[in-house]
Amino acid sequence: MPSPSPSITERIDSTTRIPQSHRTAAPPAPRSVKIEISPRCNYRCGFCALRTREVQPKWDMDFELFKRITREMRDAGVEEIGVFYLGESFMNPRLLVDCIRYLKRDIGMPYVFLTSNASMAFPEAVRACMEAGLDSLKWSVNAADEDQFKKIMGVSERLFETALGNIQSAWEERRRGGYATGLYASSIRYDGEQHDRMQRLLAQRVLPYVDQHYWLPLYSMGAFATVREKQLGFLPTAGNQGRLDALREPLPCWSAFTEGHVTAEGKLSACCFDATAHWTMGDLNTTPFMDAWNSPGFVKLRAAHLARDVRGTVCEKCIAYS
Repeated sequence: MPSPSPSITERIDSTTRIPQSHRTAAPPAPRSVKIEISPRCNYRCGFCALRTREVQPKWDMDFELFKRITREMRDAGVEEIGVFYLGESFMNPRLLVDCIRYLKRDIGMPYVFLTSNASMAFPEAVRACMEAGLDSLKWSVNAADEDQFKKIMGVSERLFETALGNIQSAWEERRRGGYATGLYASSIRYDGEQHDRMQRLLAQRVLPYVDQHYWLPLYSMGAFATVREKQLGFLPTAGNQGRLDALREPLPCWSAFTEGHVTAEGKLSACCFDATAHWTMGDLNTTPFMDAWNSPGFVKLRAAHLARDVRGTVCEKCIAYS
């Protein structure tokens, strides 16, 4: 089945490229928004900002809140919704499917996408997502073997084979059902021998079952994950500069201008790695989306980014600016 057009990398690059229309402290609605269906994750990845949470949340997003805010987003001009943010959305597959179905059938969202670690993406759940109209499903594949998986992901090595099996099963489910969902994968590009090992794994177990694969740098996760990354022996890049073949300048940070990020609690964040509510710019439980998107705090923060001087802001300690 051919990959949808435009490709996933074209869509990513369009989001990480700040157009002139959005190079203002109070920009129009973002084209894309990621929403945390579930803040929970069954992995404990060494490079992930979720490790900074002292207590892992046990709640998922309220469906009525999801419906209200996404309708507001669509009315404002949002064209893409990611049904994930930091957590693993397959932790609650029923809610995930309901959210996809609502986006596609009730409010006509043009593009709905999802990133998953694949370990909980069992065939029945993936098939239900495809039937509901999911446009894009991307796998994060970041370990070359079971030993490295256990070390990096911080969980049992048995999930390594489970995830790879689910990636293959998703490809087969799409073929059997004739679904239009694009299947993709991304990997963090480490150096030297690790890169060679990843190449071998991808060639054998991933590339045959996706439409496209691309590489990402090791993000700093807003500077919170750097200690753990150094313990693991990997050095992060500055901030979130997009994918490796189309890196963006750290300032102004695109994630504050072209993509919204909403936690399971309904908080709008200025940062794509905000696991600890440091960058909350508005509460969508009480504030309409566009009012939060251009709240006084968010406008002030964007002005600092545009001036390329984030001293004294919540972004000051990010490794991108140190």
